[in-house]
Amino acid sequence: MSFIKIPVKGMNDFLPSEIRLREYVINQIKETYQQFGFNIIETPCLEHIENLCSKQGGENEKLIFKVLKRGEKLDFASAKDENDLVDMGLRYDLTVPLSRYYANNMAKLPTPFKALQIGNVWRAERPQKGRFRQFIQCDLDILGEKSNLAEIELIQATTTLLTKIGFKDFLVRINDRRILKKMVDYASLPSDDSDKIFIILDKMDKIGKMGVKTELLNAGYDSNAIDKYLNLFDENKYIGNASNYYQTKGLDFTDDEIFQNLDQIINTAQSIANHQFKVTFDPTLVRGMSYYTGPIFEIEMTGLASSVAGGGRYDQMIEKFAGMSVPACGFSIGFERIITILKEQGHNLEIDKKAKVAYVVDKNISADELTKVLQEAAILREKENKIVLVVYKVKNFKFQKDKLAEEGFTDIIFK
Repeated sequence: MSFIKIPVKGMNDFLPSEIRLREYVINQIKETYQQFGFNIIETPCLEHIENLCSKQGGENEKLIFKVLKRGEKLDFASAKDENDLVDMGLRYDLTVPLSRYYANNMAKLPTPFKALQIGNVWRAERPQKGRFRQFIQCDLDILGEKSNLAEIELIQATTTLLTKIGFKDFLVRINDRRILKKMVDYASLPSDDSDKIFIILDKMDKIGKMGVKTELLNAGYDSNAIDKYLNLFDENKYIGNASNYYQTKGLDFTDDEIFQNLDQIINTAQSIANHQFKVTFDPTLVRGMSYYTGPIFEIEMTGLASSVAGGGRYDQMIEKFAGMSVPACGFSIGFERIITILKEQGHNLEIDKKAKVAYVVDKNISADELTKVLQEAAILREKENKIVLVVYKVKNFKFQKDKLAEEGFTDIIFK
């Protein structure tokens, strides 16, 4: 039997240096969000298949790693289809598990409940750059707060994190799913097709207005309605707040509560930005999930084509688990994307703050001398809070010494 030396496609091994970077960012995430009053929670990696296939996860439900039933329950002979053979699945995101978690535990939780969850998720993707089958997701959610304080705090906390780990001059883009639907209705396009139209609109950054028009025509929509719809979008789509944008289009939406709410989020978030980033209305921002019910937002870095964080309000999801209406708003941080950017840009992060000492001892050292070294190391760890490594000297000592230096051991003691 031959052994395969590489990990399963779409999953990764991480070297110690990579783990240090990942742990550093995770610790920064935890520290930052706890300062904003978020509580760290944990949910299982496996969920009942009924929960995962509840039409809450959109296209992600097609990417579930499903788990076969076990023992007598696994009956191939009587199974009509795949659904009769599985009873669990690996979670494909953290939002569905959060909804189930809150429904189970709401009597024990404060209102509003501010949750931070970091963990691996699994999707049966076709692996490619930036797309993995196992990856870490980081979600923060505020449950039970129906006002826009939830959106403002989520934006403030997330932008605070990004600036702490070295990012600046990024852009927070904001829209509202209800505004997107208003635009469809204004153009006399079929309201029932809103989600299909949004999927095409979401491609504007890549294919431009003419490309969107072509796809809408190919989908069978009226040419005049398409023109009326696309006239609502400018090449320079980032224009101040929502009300100002539509005033330039001659539309009287300014008295609508939806626009006032969105403008307040934008203006408040910008006022606390301290000139480190920009907050703007983007009428083309869609977000892929149809479960969003109100404001949606994304954060993009200058010079990058994709976002590093995104989310929005999803007031109807938890009701399906809890049996009662629970307002909810969340932000998901693109952890793997942030790690990739930090590695590519060579950010100089002070990851290891503790002093690191390495004792390199000769293999012929006496038992008594080795005991003394181990005692010295214990004192340095306990009383001086240092990281201390004790290793035997190897034949290729230069290589050993270079590797210790790479790992941050500035004090190397020979015994």
